[in-house]
Amino acid sequence: MECDKCGRDAVMHAAYSGAHLCEDHFCASVEKRVRRRIREDNMLPRDASPENPQTWVIGLSGGKDSVVLTHILDDTFGRDPRIELVALTIHEGIEGYRDKSVDACVELAEDLDIHHELVTYEDEFGVQMDDVVEKDPENMAACAYCGVFRRDLLERFADELGADKLLTGHNLDDEAQTALMNFFEGDLKQVAKHFDASIGDFEKRRDAGEFIPRAKPLRDVPEKEVALYAHLRDLPAHITECPHSSEAYRGEIQQLLLKLEENHPGTRHSIMAGYEELAELTAREYRGEGRVDLNDCERCGSKTAGDVCRKCRLIESIEAV
Repeated sequence: MECDKCGRDAVMHAAYSGAHLCEDHFCASVEKRVRRRIREDNMLPRDASPENPQTWVIGLSGGKDSVVLTHILDDTFGRDPRIELVALTIHEGIEGYRDKSVDACVELAEDLDIHHELVTYEDEFGVQMDDVVEKDPENMAACAYCGVFRRDLLERFADELGADKLLTGHNLDDEAQTALMNFFEGDLKQVAKHFDASIGDFEKRRDAGEFIPRAKPLRDVPEKEVALYAHLRDLPAHITECPHSSEAYRGEIQQLLLKLEENHPGTRHSIMAGYEELAELTAREYRGEGRVDLNDCERCGSKTAGDVCRKCRLIESIEAV
């Protein structure tokens, strides 16, 4: 097949659009979608300036998504005095997995010459995920523990780094899966929360209060295209699944979406187009409903609805085994 734009050999065919693109035009297409999403979400405030710059902290795991996002952000804003990019990597303590991806993070940060912070579960919590999985005091999936710990560290260290926004590498597949899960669970309040937390236009979101606003600039790009971009740009991405990954329900949704996309190209894009519109409407309707006052955790100071946060209770449970 030939590229629709220049006649050179195509490296990919997007069934959802019918486009055949060569390496150069494919990479340009990915970059254009990320930049358009940044613009449409109003991520860069009008008052950002060299005197009043924005600090964007990127959750850099070393996987293909976060590596591609970091590369494109640096290519777009690396010389822009209105924005400072900082990479934040969390080491969970998973033997044979995270060490290699941390190496990819270090290599990328050095190549791009951006500030890079590395934080570990062991240093911050005194635990490693391999040990948590073995003990499993709460009889939960590994992702349930890890999600709590990871969110805590991303939020805490993004705040310490002076972040105005926390950016993550969620792609189109990730977000379409979340949208379907929220639909199937009938959880409109969660849909509203999703809008304000990470997918809404920054000029339309509710103020995040004491939390760092999040953004997902890669969410218009399918997962396979992210992987192809990383390969074509020869980026140091560590592409492998976490050995403790066990989100069974999301896995079912993933397979369902892949089948739908195969039979009906464009399904993921259609889901997200409708979902984002619905999310804005539900945010207006449910915003503030059921909202609780947050306290400082009496052990670590994190924000929580109770006296002790979920993270501290989990660590206590793990240490008791």
